[in-house]
Amino acid sequence: MKQQSLVTQFRMTLVYIILSTLFVSMITYAAAAFLFVNALNKKSINPENHYEQQIPKVENYVHEEGAAVLSSRGQDKLKELVHGEGFFYQAADHSGNIMHGTYEEQIFDSQQKLYQRLNTTFHIKGFYVHVIPVIDHMGKINGAVSLVYKLNLPAVNNSSLWVSIASLFLISAPFFYMILFTILFSRNYAKKISHPLQVLADGSRQIKMKNLDFDIDYHAENELGELCTAFNEMKEELKQSLSAQWKLEQDRVEITEALAHDLKSPLSIIKAYSEALSDDTDVDEEQKQYLTVIEENIEKSVLLVNQMQYTSELESSGAGVVKGPVNLLEFLQRKIYDYDLQARRKNIKMILEIRNDEIPDTVITDVNKLERILDNILSNSLQYTPAGGKIRIFVKKHNQFIVYRISDTGMGFTSMDMEKAFERFYRGDEARQSQGGHSGLGLYIVKQLSELLGGSVKIENLSSGGACVSFSHSWQ
Repeated sequence: MKQQSLVTQFRMTLVYIILSTLFVSMITYAAAAFLFVNALNKKSINPENHYEQQIPKVENYVHEEGAAVLSSRGQDKLKELVHGEGFFYQAADHSGNIMHGTYEEQIFDSQQKLYQRLNTTFHIKGFYVHVIPVIDHMGKINGAVSLVYKLNLPAVNNSSLWVSIASLFLISAPFFYMILFTILFSRNYAKKISHPLQVLADGSRQIKMKNLDFDIDYHAENELGELCTAFNEMKEELKQSLSAQWKLEQDRVEITEALAHDLKSPLSIIKAYSEALSDDTDVDEEQKQYLTVIEENIEKSVLLVNQMQYTSELESSGAGVVKGPVNLLEFLQRKIYDYDLQARRKNIKMILEIRNDEIPDTVITDVNKLERILDNILSNSLQYTPAGGKIRIFVKKHNQFIVYRISDTGMGFTSMDMEKAFERFYRGDEARQSQGGHSGLGLYIVKQLSELLGGSVKIENLSSGGACVSFSHSWQ
């Protein structure tokens, strides 16, 4: 069926269900007919007209006894001849009045109606009624004996339970077979459809896990086969596209590393010569000022080169995490002390708030990466916080994470910053750039390192004004 379309397969499945239902139903009816005939021959069950076959025997008795059948003596004999859950009698006089019998509802309410029904069979309230005239020895009609009976298997077999069940089964057999074969064939049909769908789902999961070295092993000349073939082709195109993209990315990383490495040497030479001029040469104040500007910009350039080199290392090798124990309180106090001189030069107050009751005495983390995260955030805050401002570092423990919230009283983030601040080489708007050049790698590095340490990072603006950077890392 792999060579057939899904519509054709569905139609064939429907045909198989109908044909199988008809075939098995015919076998069932044939078997039931055979068993029924065999049971009749062995007298195991009575035929539907069993009670009707007893009528001649009762007629002979009525004709022989005559008017005596209306008496109590005739009552006992009639009860003996007419018995069964679906077989009754009623003896009535010539006016239709009930004398005795097992059928209690009066059949005739007048002599005329009784005479009209003599030696006839009619239907009343689900029963057949055969009327036998009672004639005395003078040939006069004294009344009638009415035989009331049913013509169906349960009635003639005293409502045998197995007969009722068999009859019900024969009626419902086609519906039962229809349901059964629908389940069987539809399951088979669904299996043929679900297999390629499962293969496609597995392929999608492989792509999600960035694995393109797999093949969709399903081939058929139908819609699903075409879909699998198209999926394979898409995967190959994606593989080629990503391979080219990955190669370009690798080339970019290598070029960045090479550029950063090559820039270090000339920058070191320039720095050495500028220091030599400052220390060993008589220069006037204006020249000294020029040398100071040169040295400051060399320091900035070296910092930018180091950031570029570190970013390349992150992207190329993942910068493996080396965790170890660290006293977080002592570490943060030392880090604040390192930036205290730079903050005091701008009259910026740095405030460290730690919930000591929540922070563990010892935290297990990569202290070098944590220090680099804080250096990037604090240096940005110091750069963009105006003189006389504040920088607040708030630290707390939340579940399995240490959460840091570093806020300042600067200009805050623009809407473009909020959208692109974590992108590589994003440098912000002109207003922020005018306060000092930067590589646009600071928050990008913060994001990469926070995720390496099992945490995350986000930025926001405070309602009172100023920027806020929050990041977290696991503490064990």
